[in-house]
Order: sequence, then structure tokens, then C-alpha cells
Amino acid sequence: MTKTLILLFHRNLAQSKANAAMSTAAASLRSVEVVDMQALYPDSIDILRDGEYEAARLLAADRIVLQFPIQWYSTPPLLKAWQDAVLTRMFYFSYQTEGRKLEGTPIMLAVTAGAASDVNRPDGLNMFSMADLLVPLRATAHRCGLLWQDPFILYNADKLSPEALGAEALRYATALERWVTKNQAGRVEAVRGGEKRPPQLLAPTQEFAVVRE
Repeated sequence: MTKTLILLFHRNLAQSKANAAMSTAAASLRSVEVVDMQALYPDSIDILRDGEYEAARLLAADRIVLQFPIQWYSTPPLLKAWQDAVLTRMFYFSYQTEGRKLEGTPIMLAVTAGAASDVNRPDGLNMFSMADLLVPLRATAHRCGLLWQDPFILYNADKLSPEALGAEALRYATALERWVTKNQAGRVEAVRGGEKRPPQLLAPTQEFAVVRE
């Protein structure tokens, strides 16, 4: 049985409605693990202290989901810190033993937004589409050789009725189930038959060292 790993980045899940409902629905699925990253790392994540453990967590999964609320056109600070700590370690300092092994893993974003969908367009309040706002994460996935899946997006996240929120949580669980079925073999199948992977960039050969700013 393959495993789907959901890394949830929310500053306070106890106060969440949308992300809490989504994570509960996802956790009910077979072979799905949901990790509340803020609860694990309330003071941020460190490349030296936490990088190895989190790299191993990724390598043990067959599919990865990054779930988070988008705020001020960006990801939560902890998600950026996770990228800096874990992906930097895997693809720049431990490429042969970690980064290379992660390549070909399917990845999906699950994003909640407080605004309605019509504000994310050229003539809307936010000017840019959600796809535009997520370009940095798609570029990161491309650089790491991860297989991109169209994201799951929930709009009006803080304005939905309990009934509507329940329906959206079910839609999320259904989307995950379909994605798992599509990528049943996880990393191996994706490498052999998935979309074209980017050309591999050479990782630096310098010793593992971090400059603290």
C-alpha cells in the first residue's frame, strides 16, 4: 500500500475552519498521513536540527501534498522556512543520498483563500490568478523533479456555511482519492510514465555548511 503525506501549514489549526475540515476529511482516507507542521515547529524549522528528520519523512512517502492558506499573495512563513531547511538540504547538500531519491514524486497543493475566485484575475481586485500566485511553488517542484498536479483550491474559506464547508471537505477527499488512483505506484510509476522531468542541475560538492544571517 502506497502512502500519501499531507504537510499542513496553518498558524493555528485549532482556530481554523476550512483547513481543519479539509485535514479531517483527508485523514479519514486510507494510507493518508496528515502532519500539523506548526504544532511540530512553533518556533520555525532549522536545517541543522530538523532537516534530516523531515527529509526522511518525505522519502518515506509516495505522494506529497502541501496544504496551506494563502495570505497576502504568499505562503505561511513556516512553509518558506520548510523549503529553506528541508529542500536546501536535500538538493544542495545531500543530493546523492536524499534529493535524487525524491525526484519523480507526485506533488499537489491544497490551498484555501478567503476571497472569492473572481478577484483573482487581471480585472479583479488581486489582478493575478491563483495559478500566477503559485508559480514560485511550481518552479520549486520543477527544480526538484517533482511531478506537478493541478492544485486543489477552496475560495471563500472563512465565509462558507457548515454545510458548504462539509461539501468542500468532501470534494477535497474525493480529489485526493482520484489523485492516488492516478498515481497508484507513486514515485516509481511517475518517473517511468509521468510528465517530462527537468534536466538535472549539478548539486554543489561543498561540505554541508550553513551561513546564519
